[in-house]
Amino acid sequence: MRVSVVLCEHTMDRYDDVVEAAESVFDQTHDDVELVLVSDGNPDVFERFEAEFGHREDVRTRCNDRNRGLLVSRNDGADVATGDIVAFLDDDAVAHPEWIERLVAAYEDHDAVAAGGKMVPMWVDGEPRFLPAEHYYLIGATHRGFGDGVDTPGEVRNTNGSNISFRREVFLELGGFDADIGGRKGDANLQGGETELCERLHAEYGRGVRYVPEAEVAHKVFDYRTDPRWLLDRAFWQGYSKRGMEQFVAGSGDEESAFLGRLLGEFVPGRTRNLLTDPDPVEAKQLFWLLLLTATVGLGYLYGIVRWG
Repeated sequence: MRVSVVLCEHTMDRYDDVVEAAESVFDQTHDDVELVLVSDGNPDVFERFEAEFGHREDVRTRCNDRNRGLLVSRNDGADVATGDIVAFLDDDAVAHPEWIERLVAAYEDHDAVAAGGKMVPMWVDGEPRFLPAEHYYLIGATHRGFGDGVDTPGEVRNTNGSNISFRREVFLELGGFDADIGGRKGDANLQGGETELCERLHAEYGRGVRYVPEAEVAHKVFDYRTDPRWLLDRAFWQGYSKRGMEQFVAGSGDEESAFLGRLLGEFVPGRTRNLLTDPDPVEAKQLFWLLLLTATVGLGYLYGIVRWG
């Protein structure tokens, strides 16, 4: 089974990171992997792609005529890919050597139409001990409370966009990502390309994404992403985006509602009990931030109600 991995870049500022991501694709244990490198309207990036990787038979390169955004670039990459499976990886991520092998097993063993794995944080400048695992989604990692458990395989609505794959024919039949998820919907702050696509996947095929926790991808968490102000801003717009997506994609908030129920009914009480029986300053700080970030997501959601109705 041939797998095409689409990797997009738009700026030379991140070039070293995208090379590291590309090298992690070359190091895969699966023996039939193609890397599709897409420069999103930056000729300098494209020239570097061509110079460094253009000689390889397992690499295809493409350059957009202008900066058109990540979702368009991913769709363009899927168009020129030749694999049975098309997988997506971000420029600030590093795939485990067995990433593709474990995703392929989901297609072969479970006849999956889509599959994705766990995102683990790669702390570039140290781990922020105040950040609770329940809110790891803010930094692009799989959070506590995801699906039936971060280490439990099964079917989910969608996995993180930097660790998701589809049968290529299914992806193309669905029309790929809705490239105007922010623009056409009327707000650049609206996120959720994977959510929207996977809701269409479920509507068309009656199936979700096969979650394979062993198919790991590490996501680089730079220092600015651990700044409290950045996290609060991110949390607000996450809540706003969730409300916006509910307006355009029926049922898109079901998983978030289930997670909120576990958060308030299980995780917060559990952390509180642990603090009462075994006081710990780090745990206390995490509980505080768990509540603060949850409230901030809620504020963003309320703002979304005002904005979207």
